[in-house]
Amino acid sequence: MQTGDDETTTSAPADPFRIMIVEDDRSQAMFAEAILRGAGMAPKVVAVPEQMMAMLEDFDPDLVLMDLHMPGTSGTSLTVQIREHPRFSDVPVVFLTGDQDPEQKMDVLENGADDYILKPVRPRHLIAAVRSRVLRSRAAQRRQVVAAEPEHHPVTGLYTRPVLMQKLSAQLPTGAGGVLLVEVGNSAALRNRFGYAGFEKLMNDAGRHLGEIASTHAVARLSDNAFLVVLAQQDPGQMDAYARTLRDGLGYHDFSAGNESLRLRSTIGHAHLSHGFADAGSVLAAVEEAARDARALPISVAAYAPPDKPDNGDDGLLGELRAALDGEGLQLAFQPVVAVAGGDDAQFQVLLRLQGSDGAEHLAGEFIPAANSAGMMPQLDRWSMEQSLAVMQRRRAEGRPVRLFVSQSPRTLGQDNHAEWLTAALESAGVDGPSLVIDLRLEEALVHSMMLRQFCEQMVPASVQFCLSQYRHGTDANALLQQLPLGYVRLSADFAKNPLPDELRDEMREIIERAHRLGLQVIGQAVEDPQAAAALWMGGIDFIQGNLVKRAEHALDFDFKSATL
Repeated sequence: MQTGDDETTTSAPADPFRIMIVEDDRSQAMFAEAILRGAGMAPKVVAVPEQMMAMLEDFDPDLVLMDLHMPGTSGTSLTVQIREHPRFSDVPVVFLTGDQDPEQKMDVLENGADDYILKPVRPRHLIAAVRSRVLRSRAAQRRQVVAAEPEHHPVTGLYTRPVLMQKLSAQLPTGAGGVLLVEVGNSAALRNRFGYAGFEKLMNDAGRHLGEIASTHAVARLSDNAFLVVLAQQDPGQMDAYARTLRDGLGYHDFSAGNESLRLRSTIGHAHLSHGFADAGSVLAAVEEAARDARALPISVAAYAPPDKPDNGDDGLLGELRAALDGEGLQLAFQPVVAVAGGDDAQFQVLLRLQGSDGAEHLAGEFIPAANSAGMMPQLDRWSMEQSLAVMQRRRAEGRPVRLFVSQSPRTLGQDNHAEWLTAALESAGVDGPSLVIDLRLEEALVHSMMLRQFCEQMVPASVQFCLSQYRHGTDANALLQQLPLGYVRLSADFAKNPLPDELRDEMREIIERAHRLGLQVIGQAVEDPQAAAALWMGGIDFIQGNLVKRAEHALDFDFKSATL
């Protein structure tokens, strides 16, 4: 993301989801079509069932939204036809029907359907269901492509991303060389100006030219508008000069897009491997931090600066935390996340507590900054996740399933093979993916957006959900809502003020409306009094949490069935 990009609040994604709606009832078809189109998708209605297979070939949908009962046929038989077609055997099929017969539901699922949604359905629930299925399908397709992916991209000749990350991992033990993250600026404006195909051609041309400048060094396209350059040998003092060479090489080259000639602005963050990174994910996190710093500098180039190590050794809270990780001083606390419209789904945000040697209980905000500076977040995050999975496993065995929102830092999620570890941990605990919601703080997500996007896409097939927390309005923040496969947005505590200033009230309503258009559910936090809850409710909030509902406690004993807000 670039801070100079033009903000597009309602524009469709560059590659919109293609949704085929098979529905003979015109009003129902128009209802679904309007909702999905309003969410930035590309729906197409098939009103005559007999035309479905021909339309399938032409439209090549990402998902089929199917009615169950239609004249002369049924959605079940049409699903069987789709599954028998080799090209569309894996395309998601979701039924949208008013038939509540459980036998019918079992029949369609046994015949190849992926999901079954009952009418009437709330618009954002339909959007969320469709979006989740398409994201999982696309992620699975990407994994299949990666498994058979060649070493070099066929158009640009650059290394493919997985191959370059493997090369980087192999180079880390030497401590030699460096890594640069090159981001092309104004990507959203360029995409809007030249369209998806024109933008792709422009980025391929930029990648090809960057590869020529880098010469013998390894280059790969990392995301839509970013490239990673790995230097096998480079003196630390020469990294900045080399970054300027790449910046100027792109900036003074004439590219063509459509009938226009243009030059590309870029920002570059770089890091030398002598810093002793643990894995390739840590390197990527470092250069993302540097690239974000570079956006604020006139020269558009910045070096990674390792965080200052605390100099208090094992004294104070840091020492207590180290001892707690090896003992029993860490505990989980739980705060209920309650639906304003009612509902009996048990769900809590997980909060960390540290029991000091003097018996005092410390909140996470008191020790997390020191843990982050000391490089202890991966240990702390792993402990928190393991304990949370154990809680969900126990509750599931008791017939009282619970959904937990668990905070994790980008540096933890970016570790090599962390997605594989979490997937295996979920399977071992017998926990359904939707029961886990990973909390991502907005401030950290803005810095590590590319790394988080890769991790989130890896976890989509496991149905793990994500929540973007401490949310405030902003161009980059708004872009994250579409870039990450989110299910929830948790508002900043600023929106729970009482009285709520008019400018914050307007911002809150805009955020909630934007989130709902994308099928996301919104949580209001830190709610202390009825007036704050009322303001959130009037703004269209979905869930609230805070001391008004219940203080965070170590027990999961909140009565969701009797909760009224």
